Amino acid sequence: MNKKAIVAMSGGVDSSVAAHLMQQAGYEVTGVMMCLFDNDDELRNEEGEKKIADNSGDARKVTDRLGIDFKLFDMREDFREEVIEKFVRAYESGQTPNPCVFCNRRMKFEELYRLGAEALSDSPVIATGHYAIIEYDEAASRYKLRKAANPEKDQSYVLYNLTQEQLARTIFPLGGLTKEEVRRIAEEQGFVTAHKKESQDICFIPGGDYVGFIKDYTGREYPGGDFVDEEGRVMGSHKGIINYTIGQRKGLGLALKKPAYVLRLDTEGNRVVLGDNEDLFTRELIARDFNWVSMAASSGSFRASARIRYKHREAPCEVIPLEAEPDRVRVIFDEPQRAITRGQSVVVYGDDYVLGGGIIE
Repeated sequence: MNKKAIVAMSGGVDSSVAAHLMQQAGYEVTGVMMCLFDNDDELRNEEGEKKIADNSGDARKVTDRLGIDFKLFDMREDFREEVIEKFVRAYESGQTPNPCVFCNRRMKFEELYRLGAEALSDSPVIATGHYAIIEYDEAASRYKLRKAANPEKDQSYVLYNLTQEQLARTIFPLGGLTKEEVRRIAEEQGFVTAHKKESQDICFIPGGDYVGFIKDYTGREYPGGDFVDEEGRVMGSHKGIINYTIGQRKGLGLALKKPAYVLRLDTEGNRVVLGDNEDLFTRELIARDFNWVSMAASSGSFRASARIRYKHREAPCEVIPLEAEPDRVRVIFDEPQRAITRGQSVVVYGDDYVLGGGIIE
């Protein structure tokens, strides 16, 4: 057993089974858990300073059962700078970001690899419990990212930011499995995580209260302003721009003759622009920081399908790289799409492969 692997442990069933499968594949496995953010269980030393909170109970039980090493890394400062700060600043600028995209590339597949390599004095591969598949195309000399075998669990959308170097040293053991199969393996191995409930929330915002989190984090109150229609006519008062997202209808606090939807967030004028549902449909977007994954950067347009949100259905489109700007592309959909939102990611697919993706401007 001269192959080494670090497995990102979360204390859930997916990472537990990923560790088991890597061990079965002949790897010398080390389970690694990253402490990413402060929480209510935070410990303090005698001076009152915050210490790392060891919430790794279930992950440790799994690694103990497998007989593998376990390491807990304090990554709070890096996570704050690379994920939380970007998330907050994006919201303040009228965008709606997906922090999992930032975290996957920068934390799980960059910092985790560096820490693992230092801890093991080696160059291990990284394995996680994500549902996706990595393939190597000999003819193209390129690693490709493919959708998971189980469409309902596919997580390729949030992995589009991985580089060729990161894909080369990453393994997704669960890519060909269903959730039911993963739980069955966990049961067979006697893992305490076998029937653990999955969280649908962003990890650092349990309960999904984005606005409350941002206010607590920044210590700021965000001033109210005007709701306006597309002609600039005032329709009422809003409670601060961070409270609203594109396409929102509920929670506006307005008594109008017909439903109104958030069309745009005017951060400079501190205004929320409202309109009809049909006004939310557009055909085009520009994406920045475009990462080419299963294909090399293209200088010409090509047909594909694209997803503008994690749970959005893919739609046929034309992808046009902008001249002299390989990291920016224009996406033109065959049919108008609802609520294309700044800060979200657009991910472009060719059949089952992630061709690339970027942040919607």
